[in-house]
Amino acid sequence: MGDRFDVAVVGGGPAGLAAATFASRAGLSTVLFERKSGPPDKACGEGVMPAGVRVLEALGATAHLTPADWHAFVGIRYLQEDGSCAEGRLPAGGGRGIRRTALVSALARCAAESGVELRFDCCVDGFSRSDGVTTIRTGPAETRARVLVAADGLLSQMRRLAGLERPAARRQRFGLRQHFQLRPWSDWVEVHLREGMEAFVTPAGESRVGVAFLWERSALPGPASVEDFLHHFPALEARLAGAPIDSRPRGAGPLAQSTRARTADGVVLVGDAGGYVDAITGEGVSLALTCAQALGTMLPAALGDGATRQALRSYERFHAREFRRYALVCRVLLTLARRPHIRRRVVRFLGRHPSLFDRLVAAVLA
Repeated sequence: MGDRFDVAVVGGGPAGLAAATFASRAGLSTVLFERKSGPPDKACGEGVMPAGVRVLEALGATAHLTPADWHAFVGIRYLQEDGSCAEGRLPAGGGRGIRRTALVSALARCAAESGVELRFDCCVDGFSRSDGVTTIRTGPAETRARVLVAADGLLSQMRRLAGLERPAARRQRFGLRQHFQLRPWSDWVEVHLREGMEAFVTPAGESRVGVAFLWERSALPGPASVEDFLHHFPALEARLAGAPIDSRPRGAGPLAQSTRARTADGVVLVGDAGGYVDAITGEGVSLALTCAQALGTMLPAALGDGATRQALRSYERFHAREFRRYALVCRVLLTLARRPHIRRRVVRFLGRHPSLFDRLVAAVLA
């Protein structure tokens, strides 16, 4: 007959681990499946905004991080081709740049300490729903749960199998991330701008910076390396000259992913599996963590009502509200990125009015 749990989570990234931990702490028996043999790495800007930091503190994850794993940042600095810039400061406490592998390892410890059964190196082949029970298939084995939480990332197989996926956007953007060994030169997340692409620089440890490149396929249609991208950002290239490499480059995309809904009978989407617009705001991890916390709070009542889509409507509404705000900001920034002549004027204006930019950043990213 296989094992039985209240909650089965598919995906061992920040969203899945946080959702599993909150569910277990709410008194629900919880199992998590991750196809990698340990906490997975992926292309990620690694900036956690204040709302996400608060969730990490509630989980106790920050206690499992060392100074080598993270670095505080005070806000966002935009730098343009002509040298003009604008800085927007986050509210007191700011954000954290956290190495992805360190973050998921810390969250895995929290999950294990909270009673979650972690099954790494375990690939989910599919699932089915019958009589209020979801059966998850992992090779010849089967596990039954009252609800499946799909947290398997940007190109979620569980989202597709649940019939919740929509076609991807025609205008496609991609990401590429690389770390360098050097002491961060700034307490700001720097966003270097040029036509068709951006470079995000995040302090991610006392001796580490992460650089993530985002670009439109039309701006760079063929394969490209980190070195190729750096040639487009000479000031950043000079900063990094001679710095040892601290990770393998990792890519992601297409970034835009759309869903019909975030819930179905017995299925919930969380994190990037629940839809994604773009990494241009740096808010992805924080959105995943806040939605995972909300889901953990709402699951006991939803399971009491059978974990149907109707029973999960409170999470659907919460996710839709949070995602709507994130998506609106992303689309505004993408519109500016695709119109460099307007973007240059906007950034120069914000550079001349820093208090206005502070208020905008606080309203969007706090």
